[in-house]
Amino acid sequence: MEEGTSKSPSNPGGTVAVAGAPGVDGSGAPVVDGSDADCFDPFQWDTREDCEVRQILDRIADKWSLLVIALLDNRTLRFTELRREIDGISQRMLTVTLRQLERDGLVHRTVHPVVPPRVEYGLTSLGCTLHETIQSLVNWTEAHRAEIAAARAAYDARAVG
Repeated sequence: MEEGTSKSPSNPGGTVAVAGAPGVDGSGAPVVDGSDADCFDPFQWDTREDCEVRQILDRIADKWSLLVIALLDNRTLRFTELRREIDGISQRMLTVTLRQLERDGLVHRTVHPVVPPRVEYGLTSLGCTLHETIQSLVNWTEAHRAEIAAARAAYDARAVG
C-alpha cells in the first residue's frame, strides 16, 4: 500500500472526495486542474510537506497557538501578560508563535508610540472565526470527557491483561 493512503473496504480508492469541496465536482469526483487538488485528500497530508493545508493545520493545532488564540478572545494582551498566562512557554517560543500567527493573519500586533513602546496583540476577524472553531472542539471534549475516560480505562485494562 502506498504510504499516506488508506485502502480499506470502506475506502477502496484510498482517497476521500467531498462534494462541494474545492477540487471536487458535484458528484464527488475529484477535479484535476493542475492546482493543489491533492491537498484535499486527508490521507496525503502526512506525506505532502508542500501542502498548504497541512502547513496551516500544523500551525493552528500547535499547543502554543491554541493557547494564544484562546487567551486573546475578545481582548488584547501585551507580550508579558501572554507569557505570564501561558505556563511553560519560553520567551523565544512565544515570540515565534506570535510572529507565525501574525503572518497567517490570525493575530494583529499594535505598537503604541509611547516611551517605552507598548505592544499589544489581539485576534483579527479571521482569528476570531478560528477561535469559534476551537471553542467547539473544547465544548465537544468537555461533553464527552467521561466517555473518553471510560474508553481509555477499558483499553488500558485490555492492554495489561
